[in-house]
Amino acid sequence: MEIGLYTFGDVGTNPVTGERIDARRRLKDLLEEIRLADEVGLDVFGLGEHHRPNYAISSPSTVLAAAASVTKNIRLSSAVSVLSSDDPIRVFQQFATVDNLSDGRAELMVGRGSFIESFPLFGYDLNDYDALFEEKLAMLLAINEQERLNWPGTAHTPKVDRQGVYPRPVDGSLPVWVAAGGTPQSMVRAGALGCPLALAIIGGEPRRFAPLADLYRRAAAQAGNEDKARVSLNVHGFVGEDGKRAADIFFPAQKAVMDQLGRERGWGPQSRAQFEAGIGPEGAQFVGSPAQIVDKILSLREDLGFDRVTIQMAIGVIEQSEMLKAIEVLGTKVAPELRKAG
Repeated sequence: MEIGLYTFGDVGTNPVTGERIDARRRLKDLLEEIRLADEVGLDVFGLGEHHRPNYAISSPSTVLAAAASVTKNIRLSSAVSVLSSDDPIRVFQQFATVDNLSDGRAELMVGRGSFIESFPLFGYDLNDYDALFEEKLAMLLAINEQERLNWPGTAHTPKVDRQGVYPRPVDGSLPVWVAAGGTPQSMVRAGALGCPLALAIIGGEPRRFAPLADLYRRAAAQAGNEDKARVSLNVHGFVGEDGKRAADIFFPAQKAVMDQLGRERGWGPQSRAQFEAGIGPEGAQFVGSPAQIVDKILSLREDLGFDRVTIQMAIGVIEQSEMLKAIEVLGTKVAPELRKAG
């Protein structure tokens, strides 16, 4: 099993110390985190694209290009690239460039995004939300397969008549994951296209996603893509040598982020009791000691059948020294136990 990390590059005020972290500081810290993740043997590090004042990463490929120069083995991915409001040709070129800089370690994870700011920012109509993603994903996959692109054009993509798209990835094509939050239509689409699935589980009970993972595999099998089917869980969490201390470190920053989203979307402040319920065996928060994290992941694997887990540990602003300790524990204590399990 593979295990890794992803982040959106949160900026803002540390809720414990009051220290203000700006984009310049966060990006420098982030490269330190990715370098350490590589050194301790984690499999993948993903960066999410956002266009909000509380996140430093609007261009994942740029940051991943910098990360390529300070790492040797870890795979470098977006998590996600908001393909609906971008140009599939440019997205492919950017990640093919990262792939060449990293000697073939780039991946591309695409989705429709959990926020909508990129749509008006780049002149897209939210009424076209589904069509934009479907058409641009089809075009991206065609670019990935064809050095000289022959694309008929659609309502939201241009016609391209056998034009070369360069550079090409080291091994000829990029791994293109489709990220989804849990709609049946998204499961079927990813399986039918033969794309690996990144299943975002950030609330509720993770076992409830088992029918969706099964639906994805059935769709892949029906389309003749059974051998291409892979599932990753993208979750929130934090690990430490001591489970209670890990929760105490993670909770203030996570609460600050969730409370802000709650003010925007209409739910109330998060209580510590709600948080504790979420980090229990059946909750969606992967917070605790190495043994607790390993047990939770392996227990869920029986029902969901995934072969990769990526954890968003940097939710909100957390002290950098604590983040580095957590990455080291994840790589040296959690990852080896998961690999033993196969």
